[in-house]
Parts: sequence; C-alpha cells; structure tokens
Amino acid sequence: MTEIVSPYRKSSYSAQEGNCVEVAATANGGRAVRDSKDQSGPALSFSPTEWTAFLAGMRNGEFTD
Repeated sequence: MTEIVSPYRKSSYSAQEGNCVEVAATANGGRAVRDSKDQSGPALSFSPTEWTAFLAGMRNGEFTD
C-alpha cells in the first residue's frame, strides 16, 4: 500500500451532499484518491507522472461532455 504523507483534502468546490473525492499526497510524490462517503474504503494510488497527466487533462478539458 502507498504511504499517505498528508491529510486527505476535499475540494472547496464540493457541495455538502457528500458526493466527492478526497486527495492526499503520497510518499513517492504521487496522490491517493478516495470516496469521501467511504473513508475507510479503498483508495486509488497514482504515481507523480500519472497525477501530472491527469491534471493536464483536466486543464485541457479532456473530461468534459
């Protein structure tokens, strides 16, 4: 399992309904992502390269309808 080195954070844009993800930094410089409704459930781990690619995709609109 990837070592989490920071607290999980939820976006300030998140509504109070709880349909959110939370993100935390990992020891290798990547990120872990989990469902805010199931904090003891599984988390997805991303390497620094994968996380950077995801952020670039978000900025470029790759995930919009």
